Amino acid sequence: MPSLPMLNSLDDIRALLSTLPGPDKQSLTQAAEREPQLTKPPGSLGRLEELSHWLAAWQGRHPPTMESPRAHVFAGNHGVTAQGVSAYPAAVTGQMVGNFEAGGAAINQLCKAFGITLAVDALDLDRPTADFTEGPAMSEAETLDAIKRGMDVVVEGCDVLCLGEMGIGNTTAAAAICHALYGGSAVDWTGPGTGVQGEAMSLKTKVVADAAKLHSGGDGLDILMRLGGRELAAIAGAIIAARLKRVPVLLDGYVCSAAASTLEATTPGSLDHCQVGHVSSEPGHLRLLGHLNKAALINFEMRLGEASGAALAVGLLKAAVACHNGMATFGEAGVSNKD
Repeated sequence: MPSLPMLNSLDDIRALLSTLPGPDKQSLTQAAEREPQLTKPPGSLGRLEELSHWLAAWQGRHPPTMESPRAHVFAGNHGVTAQGVSAYPAAVTGQMVGNFEAGGAAINQLCKAFGITLAVDALDLDRPTADFTEGPAMSEAETLDAIKRGMDVVVEGCDVLCLGEMGIGNTTAAAAICHALYGGSAVDWTGPGTGVQGEAMSLKTKVVADAAKLHSGGDGLDILMRLGGRELAAIAGAIIAARLKRVPVLLDGYVCSAAASTLEATTPGSLDHCQVGHVSSEPGHLRLLGHLNKAALINFEMRLGEASGAALAVGLLKAAVACHNGMATFGEAGVSNKD
């Protein structure tokens, strides 16, 4: 696998997005040819069949494997928290990173349960992004640096990459990104996040509306720079590198999907190698998935972040691969196929 390309500007990212590799057609054909031979009525395993084909196509091999899933959580702090948009102080971001590293968070338990290797990156927590109600959240150089840091963590050969985030204030960033990209009303995109309600919720919604209006125009990468955060930009970078290294991606919830949407808004098809692990109970997520034409794998009314929904969906990918690879064919089992 060649090394990642040199990237010196967001225009370089745009150029890279326009040349991303597609699925491995030979592996996809092999998966599609095996499926009708398995001892079951056609289509009877529903989306499990689709997932095994998707894995083969984007891993670039048949049979697909699910022996080495990885999860990566990026953490970042947001200057917009100064506006009172979160129920928790910004210091919680760093405290939760410590909890991840100590093994005490939900994502640690889910990774243990499903045999997922977990890594966490804290991105300059002592240097929050700028308050995007006053100007762009990041400079082009800061955005590019975060994207490249996300690209650098992707391990070639892992079976799937689960992406997630931690960052007090980042549901506000996600809502502002979606409002700027897809329009509608700020109310459509703004949810409780860590639990804001009442007057605080009204304030958060107004912040989202004002920010999207201030930073309207440009493509997805422009919006990522103006309204995103370092952890969102790093997620975008990891998605790009995963495509280059033939690693399928499981996106987590609202914030992760909002980060991903900036790529799709820049170059349609950028997320073809991605599935969405779950639909968040944040109200904007289901609306966003409609714009992305993505159907989440599960709906457990979760809104934790930290890659928890993506990790939970790894169980479905393991089931898909186990059935596709392990089931007997009609010929092997001596079972009569349909005429």
